[in-house]
Amino acid sequence: MPIATKVNECIERASWIRKMFEEGAALRRQFGDDQVFDFTLGNPTIEPPAELHEELKRIADNPVPGMHRYMNNAGYEETRAAVAEVIAENCNQPVSAAQIVMTCGAGAALNVVLKTLLNPGDEVIILAPFFVEYKFYIDNHNGVPVTVATDKNFQPDLEAIESAITDRTRALVINSPNNPTGVIYPRSTLQALGKMLQRKERELGSQITVISDEPYAKISFGEKVANIFDCVTNSVIVTSHSKDLALPGERIGYLAANPAMFEVDQFMQGAIFCNRVLGFVNAPALMQRLVTGLQHCSVDSEIYRRKRDLLCNKLTELGFEVVSPGGGFYLFPKSPLADEMEFIRLAQKYRILLVPGSGFGAPGYFRIAYCVNDEMIERSLPRWEELAKEVGI
Repeated sequence: MPIATKVNECIERASWIRKMFEEGAALRRQFGDDQVFDFTLGNPTIEPPAELHEELKRIADNPVPGMHRYMNNAGYEETRAAVAEVIAENCNQPVSAAQIVMTCGAGAALNVVLKTLLNPGDEVIILAPFFVEYKFYIDNHNGVPVTVATDKNFQPDLEAIESAITDRTRALVINSPNNPTGVIYPRSTLQALGKMLQRKERELGSQITVISDEPYAKISFGEKVANIFDCVTNSVIVTSHSKDLALPGERIGYLAANPAMFEVDQFMQGAIFCNRVLGFVNAPALMQRLVTGLQHCSVDSEIYRRKRDLLCNKLTELGFEVVSPGGGFYLFPKSPLADEMEFIRLAQKYRILLVPGSGFGAPGYFRIAYCVNDEMIERSLPRWEELAKEVGI
């Protein structure tokens, strides 16, 4: 075999992603792009804010000598300071550039944190439904993923989390607003989580770090996303500008450590080292300069609220069971058929492309990414009606 057995096994486990892509391409060839309703990818179709284009032009018209060279592995001081300032505005901690590492997106940030924290065999709790890559990221660093189900509304089940904690538990990953459900975890829940973890840390004599994955934190529909630093002492934020500035292809993000975290300086030394040796070296220089002055900027959440309402209201009217998301750009309805793969295959009959919930650790559901053009959503509605009629809801 030309590739590692382990990698081949991982590819097989993730084959549904490739399968959906291939089936979508086949449908487009057969019926044309405008007759295929692809809700599979969280790849925003809206453009970045106007301020970003203005800043990019300003930088291009006023190049600084050496602006494309290596910098400190943590990133530019002024960029990290700008990031820290915005985080500090939203929490009760004195966050500074010293607690920030600029990274190649949230995926890189999460890998850097996991490498910094994990010894072989250490356990990382993830909450189902979860982002599809979490298990692979944990495995990258010889960790062991431990899946804990959320409740019927996709909120954290604190008793279940506590029951899953062992003396090998090193971290807990949370994601709010969540991919794939779009739900936001209330501040009260996160505060209760923080108290429970402090108690378990005392019992076990170990540290459990909450890694808060927050690329959708600025896309909320009225409900404020709580800052994890105010709720959990040993906590790290990992995030990117892929969603809030609509820059998924530019791979620019950061990690931020809670200044109150136990031995935070040692953690930061480890994170800066891991950012280098994992091969990221540093976040892209141009993108760092670009986002420095845009930390208070974001796409308009109302654009996504409109898309959510258009699709969520229609599916609810048709009889689908769906928890209305508080942010992000995903819906995660319950499959009307016991076998969600059977339902997804049936949806393809109407040229609707969906992602199975089993890929997110939640069989019996399916994900809709509604970060698509309004016009496509509207054109898909009659097809949803036909699909709902066929499945008998």
